[in-house]
Amino acid sequence: MIDKRLMRLPGMRTIMTMLAGLALVQAFVILGQGHFLAAGIVHAWQRKPLSGLWLFVIGFAVAYTLRQLITWLRNVIAERFARKTAADLQQQLLAKVYALGPQLAASEGTGNLVTMALDGIPETQNYIELILNKILNMMIIPWVLLVYIFMQQHLAGIALLIMFPVIILFMIILGYAARDESEKQYAGFQSMSNQFIDSLRGLKTLQLMGISKQYADNVYQVSERYRKQTMNVLKIAMLSSFAMDFFATLSIAVVAVFMGIDLLNGSLALYPAMVALILAPEYFMPIREFGNDYHATLNGKNAMNAVLTVLAQPVPTPVEGLPELTGWDQDARLSAEHLNFTYPGRETGVSDASFTLHGGQKVAIIGPSGSGKSTLLNLIGGFLQPDAGTTPFTANGHPLPHMAQPAWQDHLSYIPQAPYIFATSIADNVRFYRQDATADEVAEAVAQAGLTDWIKTLPDGLATRIGEGGRGISGGQAQRIALARTLLDAKRQVWLFDEPTAHLDIETEASLKATLVPLFKHRLVIFATHRLHWLNQMDWVIVMAEGRIAAQGTPADLQAHSKPYQELVAKMRGEFNVQA
Repeated sequence: MIDKRLMRLPGMRTIMTMLAGLALVQAFVILGQGHFLAAGIVHAWQRKPLSGLWLFVIGFAVAYTLRQLITWLRNVIAERFARKTAADLQQQLLAKVYALGPQLAASEGTGNLVTMALDGIPETQNYIELILNKILNMMIIPWVLLVYIFMQQHLAGIALLIMFPVIILFMIILGYAARDESEKQYAGFQSMSNQFIDSLRGLKTLQLMGISKQYADNVYQVSERYRKQTMNVLKIAMLSSFAMDFFATLSIAVVAVFMGIDLLNGSLALYPAMVALILAPEYFMPIREFGNDYHATLNGKNAMNAVLTVLAQPVPTPVEGLPELTGWDQDARLSAEHLNFTYPGRETGVSDASFTLHGGQKVAIIGPSGSGKSTLLNLIGGFLQPDAGTTPFTANGHPLPHMAQPAWQDHLSYIPQAPYIFATSIADNVRFYRQDATADEVAEAVAQAGLTDWIKTLPDGLATRIGEGGRGISGGQAQRIALARTLLDAKRQVWLFDEPTAHLDIETEASLKATLVPLFKHRLVIFATHRLHWLNQMDWVIVMAEGRIAAQGTPADLQAHSKPYQELVAKMRGEFNVQA
């Protein structure tokens, strides 16, 4: 139930020590509450003066009040710690997503990452908050009460002690079943998120291809599978709650019957019987509360496990090898020799790739889906690391094992198919790379990106707020905002584009292209695309096929002499009968 990594969270041991101390105090307060209640009942049963009862009433009230105060204090401490820890994990997760870049989104799925950051973090907070108090209650309170019950009535203590491991055994059996079903449910939730977001992002393409209804059915099937998984979890949750309440009630009833017989026979005094009977439900209360919240904590545990798994992924480590770049001029050069990369557990990647890029070249990377275009682009950007034991890159004469170099990435801008737009003003979105940019500099970048006419139509201009993920703006406007971000930081002279116009309609793409092409001048542009019309603006073309570079050269040379290029272009045009 407790993830061992939970104990490695910052401040966890300190907070658990503090809460354990409060749990111990609370155990004695509960003991006092039971003592005063039992003593008061005995006092009244023996028909002693009513004035003597006030001591027990006041003692019970004080113990009850202290119990509630300690419970409140423990909940506040646990809630604050859980909230702070969850916030820290969320920041670490976002930093990890940023550090790993497109590689993480490709391997984990965009929907999964969104679910993890937005829904998983609150689940993790709930898990930490519940587990701290529930576990400590179960570890401390029953045993303090059991010792006192033993002192008062040995048979009651033995009966309670025997039943405790029986309940634990049933919890373990049902817990394993609940864990398996909960893991299936969380995996189903991740799958549903990925399916829904991917279908939503590619809705225009699906409609153009006439298969949107097919994907709607697919989303329905995934959501229906998730519904069934949720119902399976609820069935086990109800069964475990019933089993726990049944055995706890049965144990208390057994204790009550045997003590009642002893009372009738006169072999047991009233106070030991009353205090044992009053404390017996309190003895089982921590384990019952733990059982009731077990399934909620399972969801949180799965969420935290997913977050910590992502945080454990290695980030490309910068190495000393590339000195600070003053800029990317016409003499700058980047080359790769025998570059290899393989995704874990998959055969796809990049194999034995060699190329040289220099100065202000305009380079297109083309190939069918799954050919390795995006992987090669991510390797150049430093978001992926080549296979270990190699030094395939050379930048300005400096051999490098990978391109996760601050000196390189400080001059690099990456624009994907769907650049992320934050829920803030347009101006703040444009300031992504340069938070200190002036209003005039932002306005100039916006004008260069071709956004001026659109901005003029907005009542608040650049101060207009837009939605998280770009809600409220078109795909073309999102791409232009991403372009303005890049233009605002003049030192970013290496531009990487990963099919930025794939989801745009023809008119929007033509308009964006008219804006982009003049800005390519004096910059190294690497453009992964499947749109043929971009090749006319390129100096060099790299043709990818099954993770390998099948051909490379100028568009004219490839068109004249390269069969792989000719076949690919023909297929992209819809010509399938290509002769050798």
